[in-house]
Order: sequence, then C-alpha cells, then structure tokens
Amino acid sequence: MSRNKTALASVLTSIVLLSSCGGGGGGSAPGPAPILVKLSASTLKVLQDGTSASVDVTVTRPAGAARSVTLTVVTAARGLTTAIESPGAGNTGKVTFDARNTPAGSYSVTVRADDGVSSGTADLSLVVGIVATVGQPSGRRLQTFMSTSFQPASWTDQFFVQHPGATTPLDNLLARHINVQVMERDIPQTTATTWDFSYIDGILNRILSVADHSPLYQIARGPDFMYDDAQKLHLRDYQEFADFAANLVRYYNTGGFTDGQDVPHASSSQWPITYWGIYNEPNINGFSADEYVDMYNVVVPTMLAVDPTIKTVAVELADFGDEPQKYMPTFVRNVTAQVDVVATHFYSTCNQKDTDQQLFDSISGFAPHITYIYSQLQSRSVLADVPVWLTENNVNADWDNNGKSACDPSRPFVTDQRGTSAFFAAWRPTVFSKLGQAGIRALHHWGFSADAQYGEVSGTTSGKYLSYWVDYYLARYFPYNPGDPSSGSNILDLRATESSTVEILATQNSDGSVVVMIANHAVRSSTDNNGPGDPRTVVVDVSALGSFTTATLLMIDAKTNPAQGPSPTTITSPTSPVEITLDAYGVTFLTLAK
Repeated sequence: MSRNKTALASVLTSIVLLSSCGGGGGGSAPGPAPILVKLSASTLKVLQDGTSASVDVTVTRPAGAARSVTLTVVTAARGLTTAIESPGAGNTGKVTFDARNTPAGSYSVTVRADDGVSSGTADLSLVVGIVATVGQPSGRRLQTFMSTSFQPASWTDQFFVQHPGATTPLDNLLARHINVQVMERDIPQTTATTWDFSYIDGILNRILSVADHSPLYQIARGPDFMYDDAQKLHLRDYQEFADFAANLVRYYNTGGFTDGQDVPHASSSQWPITYWGIYNEPNINGFSADEYVDMYNVVVPTMLAVDPTIKTVAVELADFGDEPQKYMPTFVRNVTAQVDVVATHFYSTCNQKDTDQQLFDSISGFAPHITYIYSQLQSRSVLADVPVWLTENNVNADWDNNGKSACDPSRPFVTDQRGTSAFFAAWRPTVFSKLGQAGIRALHHWGFSADAQYGEVSGTTSGKYLSYWVDYYLARYFPYNPGDPSSGSNILDLRATESSTVEILATQNSDGSVVVMIANHAVRSSTDNNGPGDPRTVVVDVSALGSFTTATLLMIDAKTNPAQGPSPTTITSPTSPVEITLDAYGVTFLTLAK
C-alpha cells in the first residue's frame, strides 16, 4: 500500500507541473492586441521658413478596448518641434511639424499611439525643404566667362591629329580665351639659333580656328638651354627670355622672323594671338616675388615693342595657403610694365584621400583670395581696373609621376574620379557662383582633353565626360563677353533658409528672363570620397519679380548620360513658388521668361 500511495503522489505532482506550464502546449498567455496606427501620408514635406505641415493619425483600438489614446513622436531630426493632438477617447489625431530650426534633409519619424495597455506605431518620411526667396536686382553684376585649357606637350599635342572631330565639341563650349600652356617639346625654340613650330602648330592652329579665335598663349617657361642646373633662368637681366617671347609675337602677329640659321618662320594661321601669359606658377617654379616682377618688367616691354596691341596676363599663381599675400604686394608695388589681367589657379586639394566635405569647404576659403588680389590691385590707380582671371581650376592638382603622387611621392598616384563624376556637377557650379560673385572674370577648366580626373573630354577617345556638360551650360546660362562691358547679368537679391548644403545663384538678363541655379553639395556621410550626395528639396519663390509665362528646368547629375548630355523639361503654367528636388549631387538650372 505505501508504494502505491507514493506512485499516486508522483502522478498528481506531474499533472500540476504540466498544468502550470500550459499543459504541454507551450507559450505564455498572449499579450494585449496592438493599436493599429494609420497616417494620412507616408511622406511629408515641411519647409524651413516656419510654414508648418501636418499629418492626420487614425487609430483602431483592439476589440472591446475603450481607453484614452495618447500620441508621441520619435525622431533624430535636430531642432524639429511638434504639436500633437492625441485621439483621446476618439479615433483620430494630428501631428503638426515646424522645421524652422532643423537642417534640410530627409528624416525618419515614428508616430506611436499608446493607451497604457496597448500600443502601435507608424513610420513617416519627413522631408525638410529649403526656401529660396528671389528679390530685386542687388546692384551687383555677374561677369564671368567660361573657358577651357590645353597643355601642348609630347603627351597631348597629337590630340587633334588623332581626333580631328574634337574641334566641334570644343567650339560648342563657347570658351573664350582658351588657355594654352606650352611645355616641353612644344616650346618652339630648340637651341639658341634654331626653331621648330611643327608640334605647337599642330594643336594651336586647331584651337585658333574655333570659339572666339583668341586663345591665351601662356609662355609657361623658356627653352631648356636658358636654365641652369637649379632650373632658374640663368640670365639675371632676363633679356634672352624676353627675346624668345618677342619672337613668338613676331611669328603669330607680325609676319614672322628669321632665326639664327637664316630660316624664316611665320604662322600659317589667319588669326593673331592677342593675350599672352607671362610664365606659369612662378611661385613654385623658381621665382621669388622680386625675381618675377623683375623678369616681367623686362619681358613685357620687349613683346610690346613688336606688337603694341597685345595684352598680357600676369602672375598666374599656384594659389594655396598665403601665396597671394607673399606675391601680390611686391608685384603691385614694383611692376612698371603693362598689366591687362592678373591670373591665379585654384584646386580644392592635392590629395585624392581628402573627403568630399573637405573639397567643398575649400571653395569658401578661396573667395577671400580673390578679394585680396583685387584689394592689392586697387591700391595703385594704374592697376585699379585690372580684372582677375582663374586660368586653372579643378578638384585635384595632383598628377601621375611615374606611378607616384606628384604632391606626395610616399603614396601611389590615384586618379581622382571627382573631376568628372556627379560630384563635379555640384562642385564646379558652386565654384562659379562663389567666385563669380567675388568678382572673378574668367573660369578656365583644366583641361579640355585629359583623363577622368581633369578632362571635359577623354584624351584617348575624345568622348565627353559629365564635366563637359556642366561647363557647357554654365557658359550658356550665364554668358559674358569681356569685350563688351555691358554684357553679363544682374545678380538678384536672394534669401535662403539654408546655404550650407546648397549653392543658389539667381540672375536676371536684359530681356527680363531669370535664371536660378541650384547646386546640391550636401554630403551624405562625413567620410564620403566621391560619394553619392544627399537629397535636397528647394522651394524657389520668385513672386517679387512678377509673373512668368514660360519656364524650363535642366538638371545635371549622376543620371545624366555623358555622351548625350541633359535635356531640359518644360514647366507648364509656371507659378511661384517652384519646387525642385535634387536626389543627390548635381545642379539644376531654372529659367523663367516673361
């Protein structure tokens, strides 16, 4: 009997344990049913000007539940304020957003409904948009012409021989005073008494035949025999270099000359050369400021004695750090020869590893250099009206030096794709706007035919890069003829709620038409290097200028076909404001006509 009682007790205990664990069916008792949350929109746009935007919230309680529902909002959007109308005992509520203190961009927002027992959520994509209000003419003028560049040397001078059809896209750029920086074997004086123009004419005659037929011939350096072992011009009076430059003027402009071997030389081109650049980046090519101005004061009068109609382009700095401060005071104080233009060169970096943000940030740092150069020129009355040109410009100044970086030989050279990618479609328009408003009169791309770091077209195939179309349209939307002081456009007053991630330029032409350029340089990640960029929405208010009858929109971004270029779209019945969204790095041109 005792053993039977023990067995019975064991069975009863097992039954109790199984019962407490759900009878062997598994799982705990079900939790409360969720609240279903539905929003009136999945995406909501709210503007930075303080105009609020709302989303309606509908809640469905679990069956039988009648508890009061409260709404809350969770988001990482900095500075965003919300006004919440909770459903309470009802079924509908509302969330209203104010983004006047929130950076532009797209944010995830979670709307949560809770009655103390049950809860539910719904997600909302919130787009914070920039408002750009265009006003009346500011009294300032935009007078910046677009151009491009070549470096005739053994690695480039056969380009038009190999690609004769490339003169057509070059001509279509509408480039003015194309920069021709003559180097290496294309320097035509071969010895103290002999000359050979065959290499330089093979490329320069094609350049002379297109666009304005008026290139800038940059006498980048002299023939090799004029330099000592330290690569300095070996004659301190610089007269030998001046005589070399004077013969170049004779060759192109006054019927030619006869060399020391009694061989005549005369250009076959029908177009003379008016603009002459006196040396390339002297500050990093062997000249102190004192030496450069001494050389300039000898060379320019010697050239003018041959042809007094020519114009000279001075300095052409490698512009970084405080180079203008080192060079310009000495030049301005001591120059006695004619100066028609002062030029400088600007690249955002010399290191492919620098981030997108670093390159964009460099643009604002360069504008004060332009202002400083003008302030120096204006300190002497004879130089007060001299314009400043930017005769070299691109994202990265580095180049391949036998597989090594020319800027840092400790690391390998890597082609910086940002010179031709969608990054460029944001970078170059930003440069154009900031420096154009600072007074730069010319923006030369470096260079026309090159690789993906530098080119507008490929140096090996002549196929167009995306960069070609950026420069093509900058020349068309903002035309300026330096020979006509009345040309150019009026810069319009502009108030934008944010300028840190977009560059906006508004101008008005003499016929009353308006161009609004928006460059989206919003960086997605601080570590991006040739990243995609981040979307931006801009609402353009042009109501202060009256009504317009026609409008077009042209966008250049990663979706643009480099071979064909972008196509404008027509805005039917344009009304203000106009909303524009750029999905990533790029530029858009909004044109409005009366």
